[in-house]
Amino acid sequence: MGALASFLLGLVTYPDLTEVVRIVWNPTVTFVAIIIMSLAYDELGLFESWAARISRSAGGSGKKLFFLIMILGSIVSALFANDGAALVMTPVVFSMLKAMKVPEKTYLAFIFSIGFISDTASMPFTISNLVNILTTQYFSISFIGYLRVMVIPDIVSIFASSILLFLYFRKSIPERMSLPENFTINRSGSPLLKFAPIVLSVLVIAYAITGIYGIPVSLIALPFSLLVLYIGHRRKEIQGLRVLKASPWQIVLFSVGMYIVVFGLSQAGLTNMISDLLELIVKTPGPSNYVLSGYLFAFLASTMNNLPSVMIGNLSISALGNHSYLVYANVLANDIGPKFTPIGSLATLLWMDTLRRKEGIPISAAFYMKTGFIMALPVLTLSLLSLMLVT
Repeated sequence: MGALASFLLGLVTYPDLTEVVRIVWNPTVTFVAIIIMSLAYDELGLFESWAARISRSAGGSGKKLFFLIMILGSIVSALFANDGAALVMTPVVFSMLKAMKVPEKTYLAFIFSIGFISDTASMPFTISNLVNILTTQYFSISFIGYLRVMVIPDIVSIFASSILLFLYFRKSIPERMSLPENFTINRSGSPLLKFAPIVLSVLVIAYAITGIYGIPVSLIALPFSLLVLYIGHRRKEIQGLRVLKASPWQIVLFSVGMYIVVFGLSQAGLTNMISDLLELIVKTPGPSNYVLSGYLFAFLASTMNNLPSVMIGNLSISALGNHSYLVYANVLANDIGPKFTPIGSLATLLWMDTLRRKEGIPISAAFYMKTGFIMALPVLTLSLLSLMLVT
């Protein structure tokens, strides 16, 4: 409706619509493909299998299990995007906790933490977050070029997030936590599960190699996803139609529509205002220019959703000229900044709705904002400062 209004009011034209489609088709198709793959592997039991293994590796220690879950969440977020990580890891962790028969307060500690780390660890690869894909597409940044810059901030973000989450929820984490002996994983002997690490490794290598030659990442992600889905369906290990129906096809319309709205706002002068603010920030001495620019982008993400925010940031940075660190500060802030409010990202809204409807764990907006602010502000600040080391 917003996109249609922008068009009817004359803020965007037919050529603008063509440009929007050109910009968003690759990021959007890539994102949908990654989610399809995550849902397919989830139905196979891959994430439950990984979670059960690390649970037993923890040796019954609640503290050790917490940090291992954070590491697992970070890996899943990197490979299957933040939305995929939040939506598949939440029920997996919930079922584990239910099998362990832990106190109710422990559920909140683990479930909130997995939702938090899914976003704050979604920086290392271009495919780890739709924000990353949109930005690298817009500025023509290669897979390897992006990874080279963002790997350090991602490690800092994961470390800071895990420590802060543990300190905040430490009283809710039991000393002893272990799965019962009769806890089993369905289809644990599936070849698709056994070869999953190899498939995922090949996929990441393919992203890197094709990125060198400028091949759209969606042309790699989509065939891989559909191949996994097809093999699983043929072996009757995956219900292919159910996975396709559960995939976020609405994100295609959402992405195109939102970018049209952003183009309209740009024509109305919003990006000029942001560019003027960024120009003032760039002139401040380091590290304040890194931190303040990140805070600005994070504020936009937490108040208007990170998808329009990153788009507006990209347009504003482009108008400024050559300030490459702003590109990465924009990505970083729109990956972490949404944790300040429940409306910061679509993934968070879906995650909270899933918890309320399916798992019976209501998380109020007030609790989310209080906890999110306490956690996200230092994580964002440290990650922005680490960006100075690589840009």
